[in-house]
Amino acid sequence: MTGRLAALIWLALAAMAGAMPASGQQRPHWVGTWASAQQIPEDRNLMAEADMRDATLRQIVRVSIGGERIRIRLSNMFGTRPLTIDSVHVARPADPGTARIDPATDRAVTFSGRRFVTIPPGADYVSDPVDLAVAPLSHLAISAHLPEAPARQTGHPGSRTVTYYVHGDRSAAADLPGAGRIEHWYQLAGIDVAAPADAAAIVAIGDSITDGHGVETGTDRRWTDALAERLQADPATRHIAVLNLGIGGNRVLDDGLGPNALARFERDVLGQPGVRWAILLEGVNDLGALTREAPATPEAHRRLVEGIIAAYAQMVDRARARGIRMIGATIMPYGASDYYHPDAANEADRAAINAWIRAPGHFDAVIDFDAITRDPAAPSRMRRDVDLGDGLHPGPAGYAIMANAIPLSLFQDSPGGESGDGPAIAFTFDDLPAHLPLPPGETAPSVVASIAQTLHAAGIEGVYGFVNAAGVAADPGLNQSLLAWRAAGLPLGNHGWSHANLNGVPLDSYLSEIARGEPVLARLMGDGDWRWYRYPYLAEGDDPARRAAVRRYLAAHRYRIAQVTMSFADYLWNPPYARCSAARDTAAIARLEASYLAAARESLDRSRALSRALYGRDIPYVLLMHVGAFDAHMLPRLIALYREAGVRFVSLPEAERDPAYATDIDPSQPPAPGLEGRLAAAGRPLPPPAHDYAAELAAMCPAS
Repeated sequence: MTGRLAALIWLALAAMAGAMPASGQQRPHWVGTWASAQQIPEDRNLMAEADMRDATLRQIVRVSIGGERIRIRLSNMFGTRPLTIDSVHVARPADPGTARIDPATDRAVTFSGRRFVTIPPGADYVSDPVDLAVAPLSHLAISAHLPEAPARQTGHPGSRTVTYYVHGDRSAAADLPGAGRIEHWYQLAGIDVAAPADAAAIVAIGDSITDGHGVETGTDRRWTDALAERLQADPATRHIAVLNLGIGGNRVLDDGLGPNALARFERDVLGQPGVRWAILLEGVNDLGALTREAPATPEAHRRLVEGIIAAYAQMVDRARARGIRMIGATIMPYGASDYYHPDAANEADRAAINAWIRAPGHFDAVIDFDAITRDPAAPSRMRRDVDLGDGLHPGPAGYAIMANAIPLSLFQDSPGGESGDGPAIAFTFDDLPAHLPLPPGETAPSVVASIAQTLHAAGIEGVYGFVNAAGVAADPGLNQSLLAWRAAGLPLGNHGWSHANLNGVPLDSYLSEIARGEPVLARLMGDGDWRWYRYPYLAEGDDPARRAAVRRYLAAHRYRIAQVTMSFADYLWNPPYARCSAARDTAAIARLEASYLAAARESLDRSRALSRALYGRDIPYVLLMHVGAFDAHMLPRLIALYREAGVRFVSLPEAERDPAYATDIDPSQPPAPGLEGRLAAAGRPLPPPAHDYAAELAAMCPAS
């Protein structure tokens, strides 16, 4: 290909990029730096209605990461009527243990440019940005005047800090002498900071152990506080916030103190700005409540365990669909609890759930709080140096032990996600120059150019595209697809002439298919290495003699075989995308996006589980993709998902230099079974199969 032709292709790609609408000024990257889980306060935790009428509440919080601009999130989540707040101020406290603020730092907070806000029932409200420099691990005082008391309060009882209240609008006052004191938060959901692009948040969702039961007021000694301090002490993790979304007494399945974890997961985890990781530590209250009043039947125990595990799986799936890495924390021992007085059946339930949490692939990572905190001499009980004294909760020293046991490497992905410590993946794309139905307005060259441009922009090099050259012969215009691929510096390999299945054509015809595509590859690749062969349908032949004959041919013609060790049947999403795009069904397309990412995440987890079972390590994985319109649409988010998982990207030749591929890619050797086949041949159990999306995808946006 001439330099002039390559330049023309790059001009075409640039023109496509230039046709994208300008977004204007870059929007801030907002990340939550503090948050609390909202609930309806129990009677003992309510403020008297008279105390909240014509009242100023000054609430003290400690942030995790810092920034130069912040915004405040207020809540009327459980209110039954609109809530008006007519003045809000934020300042740095002069002393976090008092109601005094530093007046020089006082800022009025506005909402759409106004000093007041009326929050509908069931809603949250985010303020305008406030220019106020906030240091990591520092305190803020948020002062709000309520003309009328809320019609049902929204709050968080477990503040572990004092809220001050007085009558009248004193939101800008430097001090509140004579103020009432109460140790709860009200109508305050979160604080966000405008942060660098690599900043992100960890959400901890759980019960009273996460909420900090037993921590002395104003001391900030929850395990999440200690984790935030460790993250700030390490230069590699100072950009990571910690958001505590624990609720004392909370359960996974049933409402009790606060909505159940599954019900609040969307708001308290997925809805947090900048969330990249979530730690789930919850379930002990479900286990204990089952038998607290009376013994339960074996069937009830079984249903509870299955229900908790199913809820965990739901939360993991939802998180992965948003590109959030889900970390499971094992349920800690509570055998000495006088409140729950568990027996052997309860302990068996806890062990079963913890076994599921630890099993590869269920979570993206595991923090084994059970192993960290249990008494080696009595594993159903907590260690004495951890136990608060009630057999159920850690004390402040125990919370520190928990936080110090969390590997910070869980959160140390580099901004590009390629730290060198995660698994390696080699992208490969089959069926160039054209494949699968197209939505309105798309063409095969535009799809291929989009994929090539995304890979180039992401810095992912050496991605092989495997060519069925019959497409070029049938439609010379498709040559532009291959030119766009090469213009991005990406190599091509042989996928046969017309994608013939070795099991369905005569051997001589199949071998001629391999040879027939070579002139196209030689023309486009020049001196490049195009002698990589990808079997169409990954079919290497049902008959041993045919398999051997093809391998002899490939060896004689100096080919290597492009094996596949990771795939999530991405092609299944392209036909419904074309149908749903034609129908302009944006809700269905959103479901396609979520399930595509979930399938990719499941495939990564399953391939890693297979590899670790076989080799005790991650091999470099070769990922099979296709040049479909939905693949082009989703590729930026797919790359982001893999980078969130710590993946680094390598080329196909680099991946298959690993010893695990030694016989797979050598045409002179008989084909080895795939990862599943090898594990089965070794008599080892296979991990659970990934979810089969085929039926639901086929049913989406049916053609009229």
